[in-house]
Amino acid sequence: MMDPLHFSSRRSPIYATNGCVATSQPLATSIGLHILRCGGNAADATIAIAAALAVCEPCSTGLGGDAFGLWFDAKSRRVEGLNGSGRSPAALDLSVVEKCYDGLSKEQMREQFSMGVHSVTVPGAAQAWEDVHSRYGSGRFTLLELLEPAIQLELSVDAKGTAPMPGHIFRNPHLANVLRLLGAQGAQNGFYSAFPGKAIVEAIQKHGGVMTMEDMKNHNSSTFPSPISVEYHGYKLWEIPPNGQGIAGLIALEGLKALEECGLVESSSLKNDKRHPQCSAELLHAQIETMRLGFADARAKVCDPDFVGNDNNVVTTSSTEWLLDKDRIANRASKLFNKDKAVVQGVPDPSSCTVSFQVVDREGNAMSFVNSNYMGFGTGLTPSNCGFTLQNRGAGFSLDPTHPNALAPSKRPYHTIIPAMMTHADTGELYATVSNMGGYMQPQGHMQLVSGLVRGLDPQVRSPLI
Repeated sequence: MMDPLHFSSRRSPIYATNGCVATSQPLATSIGLHILRCGGNAADATIAIAAALAVCEPCSTGLGGDAFGLWFDAKSRRVEGLNGSGRSPAALDLSVVEKCYDGLSKEQMREQFSMGVHSVTVPGAAQAWEDVHSRYGSGRFTLLELLEPAIQLELSVDAKGTAPMPGHIFRNPHLANVLRLLGAQGAQNGFYSAFPGKAIVEAIQKHGGVMTMEDMKNHNSSTFPSPISVEYHGYKLWEIPPNGQGIAGLIALEGLKALEECGLVESSSLKNDKRHPQCSAELLHAQIETMRLGFADARAKVCDPDFVGNDNNVVTTSSTEWLLDKDRIANRASKLFNKDKAVVQGVPDPSSCTVSFQVVDREGNAMSFVNSNYMGFGTGLTPSNCGFTLQNRGAGFSLDPTHPNALAPSKRPYHTIIPAMMTHADTGELYATVSNMGGYMQPQGHMQLVSGLVRGLDPQVRSPLI
């Protein structure tokens, strides 16, 4: 008799020839598909989706947060990166934090800082959306036209302004106004230097923060770093370089490959379990331990690349290459991996949240995009008449003055949100866009998704993750 649960998934693969959109909210997905049907490309749809998610899922994302993206250009087969993370206030340093939380233990100070007003960095999302539009957009839509579907999601509101009850339709007219201003006047004139920027500064200063309008105005562009990658079983996994944590997943994947090549993990034997070949105890243990090695490196080295000095502890372009050096990783993996033991270092903080989504258009262009407040609603601080909350991304800083990622003025913190892509190593053609939600879980998720994909797992969404 056939096992009634013979199939490992109840989800069917979806095939599309004119484009594909994957988001966490049906309304956002429908808006992205609408833009594609109207002749937009993957970048156009990305902006519309990000704005829609700011309306549909404000508990994870919005204009008060940051954004990162990886863009695949189908004609050139190039992968390009966008870093839309903001910086700390110019007047903020460790002495300000220590004075604010004087009398608390280090653990208490860390906890209070992580959710407090000093953890608010300049929100980078608005500038990132505009940069996606100007750099990768089709040119068929204005920024306002791409934001309009999200604006139209605002339908109804309780006249008394009370919290919505289950089943009520919630409207956010303040956010709609901010989106209109951003779309009509652009990021600088419609957000950072306009009333949203002023409202952000007022909200922060009201609660004892030190952000100024100069901090807001100085955020006038995202950065466009060259993505980093490693090759695994005929595919390349691409990530954003530091200050993002994508390098942790690449180190783990390279370490896993090294263990396979030296015989500590038999890749051929991993296919014996026909239902879950990616879930053998042997493979899971190897993934866990190589991920620990990846995090041990990332948590020790990753910081804002603009803060590079003569200190060998700071990540530079050359040290990023050193971190991804195959021989170094293979040596660490083979020496530190023990089938009977666990590595004690490299354990990240538990966290979740974030919004990520994927778009591919009919031309084969693709965007992997992540937009986030960090921890839920972030700090929960709400600028007056803006309709969004402010992120607590500064929680990614270290409060240890000797650490490369130590809090400092006008500095970008260690960032958890990391879009990813896979291409064929030989041809450069797009194989998959990859991202997942979950804070520090993200590079681990990337490593496991790639491992599952190359082992024939489909669909990946139902696969158990460690």
